[in-house]
Amino acid sequence: MAAEIVRVTNEEQLRQGFDIRKKVFVEEQKVPEEEEIDEYDVISPDVHHILLIDDGIPVATGRLIYYKAATAKMQRIAVMKDYRSKGYGRVLLLALEELARELGLEYSILDGQCQAENFYRKLGYEVISTEPFYDAGILHVRMQKTL
Repeated sequence: MAAEIVRVTNEEQLRQGFDIRKKVFVEEQKVPEEEEIDEYDVISPDVHHILLIDDGIPVATGRLIYYKAATAKMQRIAVMKDYRSKGYGRVLLLALEELARELGLEYSILDGQCQAENFYRKLGYEVISTEPFYDAGILHVRMQKTL
């Protein structure tokens, strides 16, 4: 895998990320589209989007927002179906963590789908929620990692 890590700086890149999220969350997981797109889906100093491009094809996306003091919240982490279990999710999350460190943040927090909990654990995240909770009809756990 030789994916290029792209920090989103224009509307075209932003749209490529939305296209991935629409396929993964809206079409595959049946999340209502109006719940998927929100106020952080813009190019802004308050939110950072990342794309992974493999051979010219956008294959994964994620974003980082400022959550609380010294903490990044990783969100909307999505990998296209044909590219899963090939290391793209790991590369994406590590790129988001690197960006958080560059921004001076010390912790990463995320709401991971329960089916992805082991993936996040392997990357050093620990569950901090007392029990799973529903978000967009899908069970999640809140997880945290010290950067």
